[in-house]
Amino acid sequence: MQQRSSTVQEPLAGSAYRPTPPPSWRPRTDPAPLLPDAEPLRVLGTDAVADADPALLRRLYAELVRGRRYNAQATALTKQGRLAVYPSTTGQEACEIAAALALEERDWLFPSYRDTLAAVARGLDPVQALTLLRGDWHTGYDPREHRIAPLCTPLATQLPHAVGLAHAARLKGDDVVALAMVGDGGTSEGDFHEALNFAAVWQAPVVFLVQNNGFAISVPLAKQTAAPSLAHKAVGYGMPGRLVDGNDAVAVHQVLTEAVARARRGGGPTLVEAITYRIDAHTNADDATRYRADGEVEAWRAHDPVLLLERELTARGLLDEEGRRAAAEAAETMAAELRERMNADPVLDPMDLFTHVYAEQTAQLREQAAQLRAELEAEDESR
Repeated sequence: MQQRSSTVQEPLAGSAYRPTPPPSWRPRTDPAPLLPDAEPLRVLGTDAVADADPALLRRLYAELVRGRRYNAQATALTKQGRLAVYPSTTGQEACEIAAALALEERDWLFPSYRDTLAAVARGLDPVQALTLLRGDWHTGYDPREHRIAPLCTPLATQLPHAVGLAHAARLKGDDVVALAMVGDGGTSEGDFHEALNFAAVWQAPVVFLVQNNGFAISVPLAKQTAAPSLAHKAVGYGMPGRLVDGNDAVAVHQVLTEAVARARRGGGPTLVEAITYRIDAHTNADDATRYRADGEVEAWRAHDPVLLLERELTARGLLDEEGRRAAAEAAETMAAELRERMNADPVLDPMDLFTHVYAEQTAQLREQAAQLRAELEAEDESR
C-alpha cells in the first residue's frame, strides 16, 4: 500500500479540511514588505521637501509649466482641425514629467496614447509626438533613437512589450530599465496581469506606473476593482506596490527614481500607483459632463500640480516673479513653434507605406512597391 504524504492533514470530525501545503507550494516572499502605504506619499507641504535638490525642483517646475502649455496648445489644434484627436493630460503633468526625468538616457519609456507629454519631456520633438494623433504616420519617430516605444492605443498592450525588452536587456547584461505607463482602465486588461506576472517571475528590470485619474473614459474606478488600491495588486504578483500623490511632482519623481534604481541593481519590478485626475475630458471627442459633476473637477483644480509646486518653491524662496515669467515665456515659445509647424500641411510620400514594415522587405512587398511606383510615375507623366 502506498504511504500517505506526511504533509497532508486528515480531516477532523466536525471541522473544515485544511491541508498543509508542501514546501514547494509555500510563498517564497513575505508579503508584508510588498504592501503599499495606507496613504499616498506626499513631499510637498512636508518637512521632506527640504531634502530635495533645488535644481531638481526648479527643473520640475519649468517642465510642468511647459507641459501645461503643451496640453493647451494640442487641445487647441484639435479644434483647428490640425489633430484628429488629443487625449489631454491636463492635471496629470506631474506624473508625465516625473516619468521622463526618472529615467537615464539608456533606459526605455513605454507610453500609452495619453502620454505624449512624457515623450516630449524625454526629449522627443513635440510635432513627432503628435504625428500619430494627426493621422500621418503610425508612430512619427524612431523608437530606437529616442528609446521611446511607439505610443500605444490598445489598452495595456505596451506592458508585456516593456517586460520583454527589460528581460532581454537583463539576459544580455545591458544596464537598462523599462518604465511602462498605463491608466487605471488598463489595469482591467489581461495584458496587465500577464505583464506583472512575467515581470515578477523573471525579476525583470521594469517599473509600472499606473496613472489613476479616476475614470476609464466614463467608468469610475469603483466599477473596475474592489481592491483597496491598485498598488495592492502588486502583492499578488510578488513585487512591491507604491502609492503616491500623483499631483505632487517631487513625490512622484522620488518614488519612480527609487523604483528605477531598485530595478537597475537587480531588485526586480515595482508597481507604482499615482493618484491624480484628468481635468479635461477623456479626449476632445468625449463629453465628460455626462458622467462627472463640475464640483468634482473644481475640487481637483485646488490640488493642481503646477500650483502646488509653484507655491512650495515661492514659499522657500526658490522661485520669484522673474523665474515664473521665464518659465512661462519658454513654454509660450514652444507652443508658438508647435502651432506654426502643425499649421503647415505635411508632405507625404506614398512610398513610405513600405519603408517601416520589415527590416528587409518581403517579395510581396517589393512587388507591391514596384506597382505603386509605376502608378505614381505614370500619373506624373500624364500631368
